[in-house]
Amino acid sequence: MNNLKKGFTLIELLIVIAILAVLSVAVVLVLNPAELLKQARDSTRISDMAAINSAVALYITDQANPGLGGTGNAQCAVPKAYCTYATTTPGVFSTISSCTVSTSTAIDGSGWVSVAFSSISAGSPISKLPIDPSNTQSNFYVYGCNGMNYKLESVMESIKYSNPTSGYERNSYDGGTNNNWYEVGNYLAL
Repeated sequence: MNNLKKGFTLIELLIVIAILAVLSVAVVLVLNPAELLKQARDSTRISDMAAINSAVALYITDQANPGLGGTGNAQCAVPKAYCTYATTTPGVFSTISSCTVSTSTAIDGSGWVSVAFSSISAGSPISKLPIDPSNTQSNFYVYGCNGMNYKLESVMESIKYSNPTSGYERNSYDGGTNNNWYEVGNYLAL
């Protein structure tokens, strides 16, 4: 009788496990799941800023006397965020440093963007104001205006969208005055 046992030796198993470990580490380093999540949140930020920017532009075009600052335009000079933020000089975007999350996404002028989108003759182009995907003390949306001029801001968190050498960076090339924020609007020097 032939009594041969078939199977893998310990050395063969260790070599296969070592190869799998090296491949797993290489995949994690190349794909970097944490960075991919940051990029996804940044893509949402870019999309949200474009949607709000378009909605404000439509509001200005539609209304005979648009009020970008809500009731009486008094709120317009102080930037509003989807948060209560710390700033040293009210009305100056570059001094916004952090925020505490609030909850108003209303489109009737009482939300964090004080524009009454609900008064657009064809109806509001957005059902509610978007909020930052992480909406933390360092990542939040900001809106501010001065008369008929307005600006929206957001902070990019991924290396792809915040590093000037990446080729996709938004902060320095958006035309705004602050290289740490992604800025959109009709007057980026606000």
